[in-house]
Amino acid sequence: MQDQQILWGIAPIGWRNDDMPEIGAENNLRQLLSDIVVAGFQGTEVGGFFPEADVLNKELHLRNLKIAGQWFSSFIIRDGLAVTAEAFHRHCQYLKEVKASVAVVSEQTYSIQGTDKNVFSEKSSFTDEEWETLCLGLNELGKIAGQYDLKLVYHHHMGTGVQTAAEVDRLMENTDAHHVHLLYDTGHIFVSDNDFTSLLDRHIDRIKHVHFKDVRKEALAQCRQEGKSFMQSFLNGMFTVPGDGCIDFTEVYQTLLDHHYKGWIVVEAEQDPAIANPLEYALIARKYIDEKLIKSQPETVK
Repeated sequence: MQDQQILWGIAPIGWRNDDMPEIGAENNLRQLLSDIVVAGFQGTEVGGFFPEADVLNKELHLRNLKIAGQWFSSFIIRDGLAVTAEAFHRHCQYLKEVKASVAVVSEQTYSIQGTDKNVFSEKSSFTDEEWETLCLGLNELGKIAGQYDLKLVYHHHMGTGVQTAAEVDRLMENTDAHHVHLLYDTGHIFVSDNDFTSLLDRHIDRIKHVHFKDVRKEALAQCRQEGKSFMQSFLNGMFTVPGDGCIDFTEVYQTLLDHHYKGWIVVEAEQDPAIANPLEYALIARKYIDEKLIKSQPETVK
């Protein structure tokens, strides 16, 4: 039986990608939201092309959909806390207006995810001083998020200074658990560390948002061998939706249930919509969720 504390969403990047706005440009908001309804999801995250809050709220209301959150590129190390906090206030105000629950934050100082660098070998790292700056800054951003009834969830991400499990561990150890939470992304940690359960087990109490992203193992091996960039890798089909790759989500889902996880699980897969039809892949994910995850759970005794 499905846990009613879990909301199932699907991210807009299957239709339009913020890193490469030119792909999927033909897919508009109404089509995206209607596809989400057809595929049986309860909501989505805000994409870079989404309109002002009142316009978005009307389209959501017409389809009985919800917003989970939105990505925020922080530059605490590069720009300082004051500049970052000013932008984050605006970000959180918008999220409050669209009734979101989380603000997804990723530190983008030195990030190579939008460059042509080899994402498997050329990512940068932070110095000890930069780590301290980042962690103290995230604590403050987390407090700001709380002012808007939001939770700051940190997104570990390929090509950034917080990518590996060890880097996530360091971030969690040096931030305030009351203000800084974790977005757990199966695909990113699998590609980074070839493991996706250890991070979940270690930080289950800090996880307040989840991305279910699958990985095509053969495409990953090819991208790694050829030294592709992050964008080249997802255009080459490295990521896909649950049910179409190599990750078994049953253990992940059971762990979340066992620890009484409450919040969103958002299906996410950076793909070229001209190759991977967004609605088709949303339906693949929904079928996998219904048949392999939800229906595999025992019925609650009444």
